[in-house]
Amino acid sequence: MTAVWRLADLAWPEVHELAGNGALLAIPLGATEQHGPHLPLSTDTEVAVALCEALANSRDDVVIAPAVSYGSSGEHAGFAGTLSIGQDLTELVVTELGRSACETFAHVLFVSAHGGNAGPLARAVARLRAESRDVHVCAPHWDGDPHAGHIETALMLALRPESVQMARAETGNTRPLRELMPQLREHGVRAVSDNGILGDPMGATAFHGDLLLDRLAAVLSKEVAAWRAPETL
Repeated sequence: MTAVWRLADLAWPEVHELAGNGALLAIPLGATEQHGPHLPLSTDTEVAVALCEALANSRDDVVIAPAVSYGSSGEHAGFAGTLSIGQDLTELVVTELGRSACETFAHVLFVSAHGGNAGPLARAVARLRAESRDVHVCAPHWDGDPHAGHIETALMLALRPESVQMARAETGNTRPLRELMPQLREHGVRAVSDNGILGDPMGATAFHGDLLLDRLAAVLSKEVAAWRAPETL
């Protein structure tokens, strides 16, 4: 295990030295949105941060930025506590963060664990690359229920078990996401799930969460290794 460098804990000369030695900046992107009656609103942010930490533990050239805990979460409107900044502002935030980060770091990585950020993130990264900035994006993907169900419950049981209220967990809408998407796009999650869950969290375990985290971390590490590999003839 290598030392984990956290940008917020460092003084500027330390950051200058790390960047000068080729370190990359990993920026976790999450959300503050409902995850059913049993998971915290920070779930997506927690997962993004955990993946950045796993990457930093596997490489000696990673500095972790403070997480961006707000994103495009309009589909979760109507559930108390959800805070969304919308697609346009999410795109602008990522664009400006990328520009600013590239003033110090030659390589910037965005790690997003919220599906609603995908469109704004793709557009922002395309713009940054068009400006000749070396930015990369990784977004974990898993098979199974899409929101606050078995998968995310297992992940949070592995990461922050004290934040999971399994006594309040209940089955949500378990229909395939493709069947729900037309109504979900038009009216949001509330229209297809009264409790905000798309899936079934019952039976989730920390053991499964640990296995999934290891798999997601391995995929992230492989992606970053390919991105950062020296060019060969």
